[in-house]
Amino acid sequence: MTTTTAVLLWVVVPYVAAAVFVLGHVWRYRHDQFGWTTRSSQVHESRLLRIGSPMFHLGILMVVGGHVVGLLVPRAWLEAVGVHEHTYHLVATWAGSLAAALTLAGLAILVYRRRVVGAVRRATSTSDKVMYVVLGTTLLCGTAATVLFQVLGGGYDYRGSIAPWIRGLASLRPDASLMADVPGMFQAHVLSAMLLFAIWPFTRLVHVLSAPVGYLVRPYVVYRTRDARRGTRVTRPGWERAERPGAPAEHR
Repeated sequence: MTTTTAVLLWVVVPYVAAAVFVLGHVWRYRHDQFGWTTRSSQVHESRLLRIGSPMFHLGILMVVGGHVVGLLVPRAWLEAVGVHEHTYHLVATWAGSLAAALTLAGLAILVYRRRVVGAVRRATSTSDKVMYVVLGTTLLCGTAATVLFQVLGGGYDYRGSIAPWIRGLASLRPDASLMADVPGMFQAHVLSAMLLFAIWPFTRLVHVLSAPVGYLVRPYVVYRTRDARRGTRVTRPGWERAERPGAPAEHR
């Protein structure tokens, strides 16, 4: 791999993907707020969805958590709190394998559901199909890399190459040479992940950034009837009846 190609793949492409990810969400929010949704298909079929969706979401949360620890937290920090290399390797390998299996099984059920249930298949857009292909490719490449190198092979120290490369990108000090000798399956996993981030704002994945945080701080909503007839339930402290201004005396 030439120096120019390395810089293109491991410096230019990541920053372009990050820019598209950020600006794409801004554009989507400003121009397509009504389309900012999961486009849930639960109304069409719920049995397979109840099985596949929790498996996929639990697995992907585990995958994301493992990536955050393994790629963004320096090795010295983990060792400082007592997590040494052997312990980290065991947990990362076997917990990562479990997370990958759970995620892929859930994704397989969801894709199967979209293929065999007619109403769900008709509600599947082109962006959904592209997203599933790219997401599936990213997960398969990551799983294959884990199995081939970490489980069946002698292990690969991605914390000495991929992890500092990512942290260098985040600190605006990218070093493409760190990715030069990374095994091809890991490189494919990284490149497919960057493609996934680039298409993210234009797919149903935007719902990941939509958390109903306001529900945690908003005041409760008081519902009251307009019916003048009194109920028989005893009024609890703090829930006194609210009367309409100017209501007739007999209604007070």
